[in-house]
Amino acid sequence: MIKPLLTILLLIHCGAFAQTRPDSTKKHKTTDTGSKHKAKVIPKVMIAAPQLQHSPVPSLSDEKYNALLKGEDFADMSLVGELNHYPIPDKALKYKLQLGLNPTQIAQLKEIAANLQRKKIEMGGNIIRNEHMLDTLFKTRQISDGTLIFYTNRYGLYSGEVRNAVLQACLKTEAILSEVQIKKLENLLK
Repeated sequence: MIKPLLTILLLIHCGAFAQTRPDSTKKHKTTDTGSKHKAKVIPKVMIAAPQLQHSPVPSLSDEKYNALLKGEDFADMSLVGELNHYPIPDKALKYKLQLGLNPTQIAQLKEIAANLQRKKIEMGGNIIRNEHMLDTLFKTRQISDGTLIFYTNRYGLYSGEVRNAVLQACLKTEAILSEVQIKKLENLLK
């Protein structure tokens, strides 16, 4: 009974995260100005702030949902490393000129930062799906002690994976930078 229910919930869950694209097939209109030449009317391009996607999970605000999608809701996970002179790669890259990073260091730090961001996005998605499943189980009154333990433990697992990835990035960054570069970075961040 539980397997068919979980399969149905998973199918519903996957459909809830489908995204739509704006229609990019619209073409520019031409307007007859009364002369023998036709002028193209080009619409003004308005630059707007990025729109927040609406959270399909009632227990996640739109801001939190979007931050998790982008891998941005993991503040202070690097703090223990940074307080002990193990910088996060993004901060070292931000000050690459001031630190005098060489091309090899920059390439290594970019790879570490890209892998870290990929992991944050992956775990953000997992946290969203997990929260959606918890919401669905409570909403449908299918929650039990065992499923509650299972899904709350998964949430801890995902948070732990992100924390490990962040601190691994700090460890690798420290190995790439010299002591002088680390001290200079810390002074720049004060």
